[in-house]
Amino acid sequence: MSTVGTSGRETGLRARVLGFAWRALVLEVRMYDSILRLVARRPAVPAGARGFRYDAPTRLLIVVFIIVSAVELVVVDVLVHRWPLVRVPFLVLGIWGLVWMVGLLCTHLVRPHVVGPAGVTVRDGMDLDVQLPTGSVAGVTRRRRSYAEKPPRVLEDQGRRVLVVAVSQETNVDLVLDHPVTVRLPGRRRAEVDAVRLWADDPAGFVAAAAAATSQVS
Repeated sequence: MSTVGTSGRETGLRARVLGFAWRALVLEVRMYDSILRLVARRPAVPAGARGFRYDAPTRLLIVVFIIVSAVELVVVDVLVHRWPLVRVPFLVLGIWGLVWMVGLLCTHLVRPHVVGPAGVTVRDGMDLDVQLPTGSVAGVTRRRRSYAEKPPRVLEDQGRRVLVVAVSQETNVDLVLDHPVTVRLPGRRRAEVDAVRLWADDPAGFVAAAAAATSQVS
């Protein structure tokens, strides 16, 4: 029994470590991809589809972090420039952190939610990209919800498993699915969901576009 239990724990730990490593790799790749997409003016929105941003509640905070990181990088470099063994690691970490924050801002600009003939794509930063084929969406409505604390990515609500893509602990669009859909979550996890709640800066436009796409299929 103890051997089996130990083996199970080791397998679970290994899976978590691999999941964390995979997520870190995905974040790093998408960060640079988003910067390049912004420079090339090629947002991740297919032809014939519309993008809907979702970063309004956090946009100012990210910009402030970028400014503070840039100032901090210069100040620290001035303070430690006489000690190369200290200066170089601080410069590398500082530049990487600044690029990461710029990449996050670029991600919000070039990787919005998408509504188009192929369906709805729900995104959250660099590591969530959920495809919902148009035929799977049974209904979409505006409904603002606030959560007292950060909600779990998938929660149970009245017998439904709901994917929650909140921004600042709020959502303002509900999508009900025609049938359960298996979605890929960060860390190589998967979950079957019956509904999706998300935040869109333009909820009215998102709902209208999604309803139009759904009606075209039906």
